[in-house]
Amino acid sequence: MHTGAEQSTRARVARLIMENGHMTAAALGTTLGLTPAAVRRHLDHLLKDGMIQTRVARVYGNRGRGRPAKMFAITDAGRSAFEHAYDDLASSALRFLAERAGPGAVAEFARRQLAELERRYQPVVSAAPLADRVKALAEALSVDGYAASASAGAGLSGEQLCQHHCPVAHVAAEYPQLCEAETEAFARLLGTPVQRLATIARGDGVCTTHVTARTAPASTTPTDTATEVGGLSA
Repeated sequence: MHTGAEQSTRARVARLIMENGHMTAAALGTTLGLTPAAVRRHLDHLLKDGMIQTRVARVYGNRGRGRPAKMFAITDAGRSAFEHAYDDLASSALRFLAERAGPGAVAEFARRQLAELERRYQPVVSAAPLADRVKALAEALSVDGYAASASAGAGLSGEQLCQHHCPVAHVAAEYPQLCEAETEAFARLLGTPVQRLATIARGDGVCTTHVTARTAPASTTPTDTATEVGGLSA
C-alpha cells in the first residue's frame, strides 16, 4: 500500500513532467529535491501505471559526441488522470449546490475559491513593474500547475495571458462560473480590463486572456481599480 506522502510526491513528479513536456530523471530529482533512488521508484510506478512513457533524446557533450538520454513524457492516460481525478465529485457537488441554492450560489462559490488564489498572487503581481505584471502572474500560475505564459497580443494592443493546462476544465465546461470568477480575479490583480478569448473548457487548446494595455496612473488606489474592473466576465 502506498502512503499518502508517496502518492503526493508521485503526483508532483507526473505533474512536473506534464508541465515541461519531458524531463530526465536527474532533472526531476534536482527540481524536487529527491534522491536518484527515490526518483527511480516513483518513475517505475508511473511507468507501470501507464501514466508516463520513455523517450530517447540526443544530448551532446563538450566534445560533440552524442549519447542517448532517457526522457520521460506524460501519456494521454496520465494527462486524463489529472483532468478527471475529481471531476465527477466536483460536478456532483456543484450540481447539488445549484439545485438547492440556485445558480448564483455556484458563482459565489467560484469567487470564494478564487479569492485565496488572488490573495496569494497579489503581492507577487504588485511587486513587479507595470510592464512585467502579466508575466509575473503567468509565472505564479505556472507554479500552481497552469503552465502559463505571457506574450504580446496578436494584432491587438496589450498582452495575452495563456494557460496551457486547466485542472478544472471538465467541470468548468458545465459550470462556466469558474472561468468567469477567474477572469474577474485576473482583472483585479492586473488593475486593467481583461477579456477571455478562448478556454480549454469550451474545447480550445489553451485558455487565452487578452489584457488591455494599462494607461491609468500607477498611483490608482486598490479601491478605484476594483470599482473599474469589478464584475467583468468572459
